[in-house]
Amino acid sequence: MLIEVKNLTFSYTGVPILKNVSFALHEKERVGLIGGNGEGKSTLLKLLVGELVPEEGSVVRRSSLTLGYLEQGADFSSEETAYAVLERVFEEDKRLLASLAETQSAMTGAGEQEMRVLAARAESLAKRIAARDSYRFDVKIKTVLNGMGFEGMYEQVVSTMSGGEKTRLKLCRLLLEAPELLILDEPTNHLDLKTLFWLEDYLTAYKGAVLVVSHDRYFLDKLTSRTLETERGRVTSYKGNYTKYRVLKEEKFKEETRAYEKQQEEIRKLQTYVDKNIVRATTASGALSRVNKLERMELLEKPLPPPPPPRFRFTYDERPYETVVKTSPFTLSAEGKILLARETFTLARGKRCAIVGDNGTGKSTLLRFLLSGAPEVSLGRFVRAAYYDQENADLPKEERVLDVFWGRFPRLTQTEARATLARAGLNAEDVQKKVGELSGGLRAKLGLAMLEGRRGNFLVLDEPTNHLDLPARESLEEALKSFDGTLLFVSHDRRFIETLADTVCALENGKLVWFEGKYGDYLAARREPPVQREKKTDSHRGKEERAREAQRRNRVSEIEKRLALLEEEAAALDAELFEKAKDFLEARRITARQEEVRAEIDALYEEYGELI
Repeated sequence: MLIEVKNLTFSYTGVPILKNVSFALHEKERVGLIGGNGEGKSTLLKLLVGELVPEEGSVVRRSSLTLGYLEQGADFSSEETAYAVLERVFEEDKRLLASLAETQSAMTGAGEQEMRVLAARAESLAKRIAARDSYRFDVKIKTVLNGMGFEGMYEQVVSTMSGGEKTRLKLCRLLLEAPELLILDEPTNHLDLKTLFWLEDYLTAYKGAVLVVSHDRYFLDKLTSRTLETERGRVTSYKGNYTKYRVLKEEKFKEETRAYEKQQEEIRKLQTYVDKNIVRATTASGALSRVNKLERMELLEKPLPPPPPPRFRFTYDERPYETVVKTSPFTLSAEGKILLARETFTLARGKRCAIVGDNGTGKSTLLRFLLSGAPEVSLGRFVRAAYYDQENADLPKEERVLDVFWGRFPRLTQTEARATLARAGLNAEDVQKKVGELSGGLRAKLGLAMLEGRRGNFLVLDEPTNHLDLPARESLEEALKSFDGTLLFVSHDRRFIETLADTVCALENGKLVWFEGKYGDYLAARREPPVQREKKTDSHRGKEERAREAQRRNRVSEIEKRLALLEEEAAALDAELFEKAKDFLEARRITARQEEVRAEIDALYEEYGELI
């Protein structure tokens, strides 16, 4: 057992957040932590790592437990480069390698007696190095940097990075530190599709335990085998991933409801008998026995249904013509960088198109361009576009929520305005707050309520699920499934895209690549083994490019085979040196060969890291 939580209670400003919570985390587990906005997920993580102290109960961590924690929006600043920051993880490995090199160098000029001592030290160091896999620390760093989207950014100073990049780099460091328990709060934020796939695979193979908070349902389904849910101050454990949890939760509610209703029926029968017979001498003893039974009965709490999710309803007044948006050839650029050149974009009425691509390819920029009124863009007749901005930048932070919403839609009565906001998940207290005082989740719900009020027949959505908890995401999906207008959206939520999109437009290498069909089919095509994918795209690539790629693959294969042989030889030399340490000439010959082998291994790993 890694951590045991016993009867934990915690409050903020006198308001209970977690009440009498108990559960445990075990070795090598994969656990998902879910719950609505404000249900205490991040608070629970801080209690687990010791940043907060429970009011009652305890959090017991195993002695010497190594623990890594990725906090949402955590500050990570350094004046070092990305590579240098991660290299610090391997200080012990570098020390061991330097000690071995120093020992081997000393052996070249040692006498017979000193040689035996140095040979023993070299063997001990070699064993420790092999156990830690120290020779590959450079490859490990580059593998994680490349996988997490930092290819070509090894020498960038951390302080110059964006907030999202700093968070990703902190996650890189945690992955390389490889603690026994990784606690990750929304690790999939700021990740594009390629990086997300890599992280899924890495964590699936991770040797330690993982506790993760995520709103990515595919991520939870692939990674986790147990689900902890925070709801109304309690934490409930369910076996299985997110999909299994949903089934088990519904079954649990039905079972508890049946048990409660059965007990209530028994209580009614017992009470009725007592009321009728307690005053009769002939039946009083039977009535008293039922009174005793009622008093001894452990009453079940009435099970409460899950808190209602927000509800949205998107409607419009007028149906547009067949073509909703069409462009002539256009060039798209941002910050001096050309993102798309001489591309065209056409979307027909009723289509549901997801725009996907790696970070920085211009997805959000494309959405804004299509609504910009630029000369190259033509909206169809009767098209009424409604745009959702992921930052909700158009919401004035100093105004009251009710004033902002009602001011935009004055045709509504105040009762109608309040009812719309309530359906979106903003209660009577929330609507009196300033917009800037709302949490990210509530601000997103306000933005969606504003979108609903615009009655657009062409909805353009930029990351609409950001900041939404899982019930809110699923509610939004249902509302958009029922919408019969045209959808164009950017999202990193793969389940959201799979549910809604019938067309995928991918930004790849400065081009728009269209894929007709479901998102799952698109993903399957993207995740094909590289060799298969190359066969399909060979006809579109030049001979020189294909030749370079084949040459690269052949060289990678050659290096892997050569490294395997050299590592075997290095191990054999270590063993031989220990056996022949008394033979001065043999020991010197072996030491010289060891230096040659290590030098070749270092050079090959350097080349290998660049090729992969």
